[in-house]
Amino acid sequence: MVRMKFLIVDDSNFAQIVMSNLLEEIFMDVDITMANNGMEGFEKYKETKPDYVFIDLLMPRLNGMELIKMIKEYDKSAKIFVVTADVQKSIREEIEVLDIKAFINKPFNEEKAKCVFDIIKDDMDEQ
Repeated sequence: MVRMKFLIVDDSNFAQIVMSNLLEEIFMDVDITMANNGMEGFEKYKETKPDYVFIDLLMPRLNGMELIKMIKEYDKSAKIFVVTADVQKSIREEIEVLDIKAFINKPFNEEKAKCVFDIIKDDMDEQ
């Protein structure tokens, strides 16, 4: 697999570290950039042009839904995973309309990292 770039946008440092470690374990060769809120996430998206973005919904300054809309406006082909503790059905439906790769409930764990791997592998097979 080609070296990929990931961006993790989450206001929890613990969540960033857990996700980063699991993704590095499964993908082996990845560059991971982290952002602590939506505004920083958008700047880092433009800076690093990641292959995949992992976004928490509940964040200060700019929430995940607003960030997804900004990224999609900037880059329609952006590949986004939502990783959140917010499991309200209405929120999930609102997000899925924004053409995301998957909606993943926290906590992010090895099983969920493997699901991400399968989704990305399918993506690459289609290209």
